[in-house]
Amino acid sequence: MINDKTWRRSSYSGAGNNCVELAVGRVATLVRDSKQPGPRLTFADRPFRAFLTSLRQP
Repeated sequence: MINDKTWRRSSYSGAGNNCVELAVGRVATLVRDSKQPGPRLTFADRPFRAFLTSLRQP
């Protein structure tokens, strides 16, 4: 399972605490708000990868 040590944020986020953080595992990706790290969303691996791919398309 994913533990709290795997949370990452984009290098583009800057020094503020106002960003989205991801914890990527083998079967799921967790997403949370850095300002309130308690609640989080869980996405299955394939749908989340498809979402990221769609963001990269022109």
